[in-house]
Amino acid sequence: MAVSPTKQKIFEEAARLFQEKGYLAASMRELAQRVGLQVSSLYSHFGSKEELLQKICFDSARAYLEGMKNVEESSAKPSEKVRQLISLHIRIATTDVTSVTIFSDEWRHLSEPYLREFLGIRKDYEKRFSKILQQGIDAGELKEMNVTVALFTILTSLRWLHRWYPEKRGISVKSLESEILRVLFDGIKK
Repeated sequence: MAVSPTKQKIFEEAARLFQEKGYLAASMRELAQRVGLQVSSLYSHFGSKEELLQKICFDSARAYLEGMKNVEESSAKPSEKVRQLISLHIRIATTDVTSVTIFSDEWRHLSEPYLREFLGIRKDYEKRFSKILQQGIDAGELKEMNVTVALFTILTSLRWLHRWYPEKRGISVKSLESEILRVLFDGIKK
C-alpha cells in the first residue's frame, strides 16, 4: 500500500526525533513543528506517538524477516547463509540508520499486545538464525560451538552499527562489511 508523501515525511521525522531524544522525551508537538503541521493535523495522519513507534519497529522487523526468508530459501550452504545474514544486518544498519536505532533501542516502550508480538518476532528470527548456525556445525562448515553463545555474540556485535556508522569514520559500507565479516565470520568458520 502506497504511503502519502506527508505521511512518509512524518514517519521519517518521527524516527529522527525518537533517535535524537529517545521515545519518551519526544513529543507530538515537536514532531508537528518539524514537519510543518499543526498538532491536530498530525493526529489526522497518525493517532498517537506509539502508533509511530509501532510502525517503525514492525517495518524494521519486516526487513529482517524478508531477508531471513530469502536466505533460508537460497540454495547456499549453511556457512554462506550465516555470511548472508551478517551482511543483511550490516546493510540494514547502514541504509536505514534511524529506523534501526528505534528498532534496537526504543522497542521497549511498545505497549501490549504489540510488545509481546514484537518479542515473538525477535525470538522467531533468533530461532531461525540458530537453526542455520546448527546446520553449519552439523555440515562441518562451522566450528563446534554453543549455538546460543555464537548467535548472541554475532547479533550483539552487529547492534552497535546504527550508533557508529552515521559518523562514517572514513570507511565505506563495503569496507565495513568486509572487516566485520572477516572478524565475525572467519572466527566461526572451519
